[in-house]
Amino acid sequence: MFLIGLVGSFFSGLLGIGGAIINYPLLLYVPGLLHAGSFTPKDVASISMFQVFFSSLAGILAFRKQSKKEKPLMHKGLISNMGISILIGSLGGSVGSRYLPSDTINIVYGVLAVIAVIMMMVPSKGNREEATLESISFNPVIASVSALLVGIVSGIVGAGGSFILIPIMLTVLQIPTRVTVASSLAIVFISAIGGVSGKLIGGHIPLLPTLFTVIGSVLGAPVGTRVSRHLNVKYLRIGLAVLIAATAIKIWWGIIG
Repeated sequence: MFLIGLVGSFFSGLLGIGGAIINYPLLLYVPGLLHAGSFTPKDVASISMFQVFFSSLAGILAFRKQSKKEKPLMHKGLISNMGISILIGSLGGSVGSRYLPSDTINIVYGVLAVIAVIMMMVPSKGNREEATLESISFNPVIASVSALLVGIVSGIVGAGGSFILIPIMLTVLQIPTRVTVASSLAIVFISAIGGVSGKLIGGHIPLLPTLFTVIGSVLGAPVGTRVSRHLNVKYLRIGLAVLIAATAIKIWWGIIG
């Protein structure tokens, strides 16, 4: 479990994508292949949610430390708007996942995996020009509704939703890239608070596996971030997209079959 958390979060930091989209298939299939136990989709969602909470917290702390000497990039209005909605959504999705059959949770992951593959393969076209926080405007209704929907599906599978949230902020809301990256950290953390709260309310959390996965993930993400500065991760990103696509196919095949 420690190694799964370490490997999953390492690639998350390396490629700049949400850790849950990698950890979900790792937790679902690897322990069984290694005869080290097995987890249901509900167990996996709970473990993954706690991993997202602590890794996003570590990401915020690292960002704050790095940006102390730079101008602030977190848009408070955007964070409060989307944060409240995604908190409600992730809490509802997380609590509701307790009553969903395993196949439904796998279907939700399968849909998210397909979306993640598309997002990973399409180059970002976000606005990269400099902009002051005061000059940034966005549609609050679209921001709230999109964050609510992302929160619901993220809460179900134990994700933070960053791999969907960031493209929405860049392309739909037209938020500059640097502000998007900084603000999404806070929004995903708020989403994780709702998700973890929901899992605690629902109960049935495998404590020891969760603990070791979280320890591994907290250690792995910073290493992946540092390594990414020295590598061209384009081909690795494509390879991982293929792997996630294969996982989605396996899940869909199991459901349809």
